[in-house]
Parts: sequence; structure tokens; C-alpha cells
Amino acid sequence: MFARRGVRLAAGLVAGALALTGCGGGDESGGEGEKITLTVATFSDFGYEPLVKDYMAAHPNVTVKLRVTEFDQHHKQLATRLGAGAGAADIEAVEEGYLPQFRQSKDKFVNLADFGAKDLAKQWLPWKWEQSLADSGNFVMGLGTDMGGLALCYRSDLFKAAGLPVERDQVSALWTGWDEYFAVGDRFVASGSKAKWFDGVGNIYQAMMNQTPYGYFDTSDAYVGDSNPAVKAAFDKVAAVANKPGMSAKLDPFSQQWNVGFKQGTFATLPCPSWMLGLIKDGSGPENAGKWDIAKIPGNGGNWGGSFLTVPKQGKHAKEAYELAKFLTSPDAEAKIFQNVGSLPSQPETLKNPAVLGFKNEYFSNAPVGEIYAKSGETLQPNYRGTRDADVRPVFGRALARVEQGKQSPADAWAQALTEAGKALGK
Repeated sequence: MFARRGVRLAAGLVAGALALTGCGGGDESGGEGEKITLTVATFSDFGYEPLVKDYMAAHPNVTVKLRVTEFDQHHKQLATRLGAGAGAADIEAVEEGYLPQFRQSKDKFVNLADFGAKDLAKQWLPWKWEQSLADSGNFVMGLGTDMGGLALCYRSDLFKAAGLPVERDQVSALWTGWDEYFAVGDRFVASGSKAKWFDGVGNIYQAMMNQTPYGYFDTSDAYVGDSNPAVKAAFDKVAAVANKPGMSAKLDPFSQQWNVGFKQGTFATLPCPSWMLGLIKDGSGPENAGKWDIAKIPGNGGNWGGSFLTVPKQGKHAKEAYELAKFLTSPDAEAKIFQNVGSLPSQPETLKNPAVLGFKNEYFSNAPVGEIYAKSGETLQPNYRGTRDADVRPVFGRALARVEQGKQSPADAWAQALTEAGKALGK
């Protein structure tokens, strides 16, 4: 449920020199001018295919292969391969939620400061750069890719049929916080619409949690899931509507059923960080072009997602891998990636790029997505993730899913979540 992009695997990545590979990094050859192969491992379509073609054209001695794996599997395999000392790609993408975990094993990664990465610090928003650091700022874990400024995507045709406003500014004015959002949902349900108000509790809860400064762990990395009022408030708010008739389509985010729900118009709204736009378009299909639009997210902005390109030590071509990672995270590359797959740049220069600011998405009713997301990107603050966040976060999601399915009361689900979280942490 906390996947950044789900399982959006680009079919084009299986062709030619960009074919998906097995495991392992580059080949045995190396050195200036010698033929080498670099593998880049990601957990979805990062928009790298055209960039890689450009890079290989400019570096004829370098062959780049892309390896794409589903979100959780990617990170679990990376942990296994780091432990085994073999099998990791030359460049491994790590999502922000997993970065604290891998930071504990920084000895398995190349310190990119050794190749001059600190000279690039001002390329990123300050908080994004700080996320990449370890060892009191002396160790650069990776180069930042995107971030996930939040908005709310909605089906304007379903809004119109329910008697609600359809223009994005008018829709944004319907709410300031989540209470108003759910109240508008009551109006939508009362209209008799066959569609549900939102896709499922998973994305709603995730968005709420990503609007908090910290969730299950405070900034000292102490577990506070059982004492942080923001966690309980978000849980209670979502639990109150989870099994309410007409509210939730009860779909598991990023599942096949979720994709079918897009195509069939099963739900009217969902929180959408910028990278979600590609998933919505893919799931909804060409027949639903122009039916989606984008409004302000309820609450106070927030960030959902964002990754870093790291270089595991076991690779044979660390310097070349760093140069490729630097190219893939350059301001020009980030601008092209935003236009290609919607991933919001985490760099001030790119956020002000006219090609980004002026970009409109035809599929989403020609919404000015560049303006919408770039504006949110300049002001959003990250949500702190503890080193054990990946062990705890899913427990609360599963608890809400039980409420959504009518299998448990909110109170019992909360109590069970606390117990399971404690066990996951060895308490």
C-alpha cells in the first residue's frame, strides 16, 4: 500500500540494448575507452529509456541495461544482494521510505562524495539533499531523483453527474481539510452515483500520513506510532468512513483490480502525487481521456515518494556508474522525465524551467500540471521515515483494510495494529 509507483513496467524496456537483464552489475572490462556495461535497477518506469539512448550515443564504449522490478521485491532483493555481496546492479534506485534502512548499511555503498558529489549539493532542494546524507553529512548515499508533491485527481464527468462543480478551481474550493473532503463525498453518495467516492483506504491514509512532519518514528528515530497524535487522528478519520456505504471502492492500491477500477469508472477521486498521473492514464485507458482533472489536495500539501540513485560497492565500474547517475539526475534530464512520466523534479532550477512550468497534460483535461506540481514542490516538506518504518507502516494499513472490509471495528483494528507493530519491533 505504500508503493511509490506500484508495478508500472514499461513494455518498451524489453527491447534491444535496453533489454531487462538478470542480476549482476557490469562486465569484466573497464578503464577509459574500454567497452563496459552498466545496469540500472529501478522499481518502475523512471522515464530513463530515451535518456539512456542519448547517453549511449554520447558514450559509445558504454552499454546501459535497465532492470525493472516491482516495488517491494526490488528493495528486498537489493537487501539480499547486498548481504550476499553479489548480484546488485551498478546503479540501484532506493525509494525515500527505504533509504533510512539502507543507510544503516552504508558500508555496502560507494560514498559518492569521493567522486565530487558534494559539489552538486545546490542542485537539489535542501531537504532532498539532506535526505541523501549519512555519517554527519560526510557520506553521500545517492543522487536525488524526483519527489511526490500531492494533489487530488478527480473524474469531472462523475462530478457533473452528481451535481458537483467540475472546474478545478471550483473543486479545490470545496475543501480545505479532510473533513470537508469527506462531507463532499457524502453529497456525491447522496446523488445516487453508482461510483464510489474514493478508490480505497490505502491511498487516503497514505496521503494523510505524508502531510505530517513525522509518523511512526520521531526525528530521533524513536518509535512513536502508539503516542503520536497525528497517527491516531489520521487512523480514526479514515476508519470512520472506511466501511461507510458509497465512500470506498475497497480496492487495494496498485493491484490489478485497482487498474480495472480506473477503466470502469468505479471511483471518482484519489490522492495523486505527480508520479501517479502515469498510472492513472495507463489504468484508465484512451477511452477515458479528458475525464480526469486535478485539484488541490485536502490538508496542507505534503510529499509522497521520491527516490535516490545509489552505487553499490560490489560493482566493477563505480566511477562510470556515478557519471551515469549524475547524467540521469541532471536538471535537463529531470525536465524531460517530468514531461515523459510525470515524476516531479526535486531541483529548484528544474522547477523553474519553462518546459516544466508550462507543461500541460492533455489526458487530464489539459491541466497545467507543471504549474500545479512545481508550485507544490517549492513549498512542501518531507515526512520523516524511521529506519524501521517499512516494518511498521504496513501494519496500520492492514488494520484499516480490515475495517474497510467490515471484518473489524476501528477500535479493535487500532488495538491489533499497536500489538503487531510492537511485535515487529521486537517489543
